[in-house]
Amino acid sequence: MREKYGLIGYPLGHSFSRQYHNERFERENIAAVYDNYELPDISLLPELVARETALRGLNVTIPYKQSVMTYLDAIDNVAQRVGAVNVIKIERDNNRVRMVGYNSDYMGFRNSLVPLLQPHHRHALVLGTGGASKAVCAALHDLNIATTLVSRTPGEGKISYEELSPEVMEAHTLIVNATPLGMYPRVADCAPIPYTHITPRHLCYDVVYNPQQTAFMQRCALQGATVCNGLQMLYGQADAAWEIWKR
Repeated sequence: MREKYGLIGYPLGHSFSRQYHNERFERENIAAVYDNYELPDISLLPELVARETALRGLNVTIPYKQSVMTYLDAIDNVAQRVGAVNVIKIERDNNRVRMVGYNSDYMGFRNSLVPLLQPHHRHALVLGTGGASKAVCAALHDLNIATTLVSRTPGEGKISYEELSPEVMEAHTLIVNATPLGMYPRVADCAPIPYTHITPRHLCYDVVYNPQQTAFMQRCALQGATVCNGLQMLYGQADAAWEIWKR
């Protein structure tokens, strides 16, 4: 029986993971298959793992990177610190199943960001507060980059989009869109920031990778900013996930 791996989330029409992993399996002659498992509710995870007895690992995408944690038997230190899981290793011993959670978004984001950083990128605005945002913030913290969270629902430790004054935009020359805004099929959507205050000193990173040129990136590039999508982050986290599964 071939080993199985896959992606859980809802919906999954935007994902490139299946193609990426299956091409790797074919290229490296690995007897495995990767598939998408759309779960309308995360409570269906135990049933999926029980039914698909060849499953050895899962990736987790929106909206379950945080809610999945209550269904796991163990969570590694990085994922605990981030507060989100995007990789599950499934260990099977006869009839016993053990699921362990990890976070590869952290390394995927960090490794793809570092080559783009300039000395003046010391303060970042992180748009969104979900699972991707948590990994982004943890990586920025470890790079000694101060972060300010921006949310539609401001509160403790968060500011609103309406508070993004010219002074705030000037002080934060790194902006990371960690929301799904602009993701296929709603490609015209973008975060409601004051784009006229973006400058050539800004680095604007979008964790969305489909489409490869998001509306957020287009609007920032028009202002002269350096822009980057989440494709390298995707590749990095996918490679890290494979290393976790094969330990």
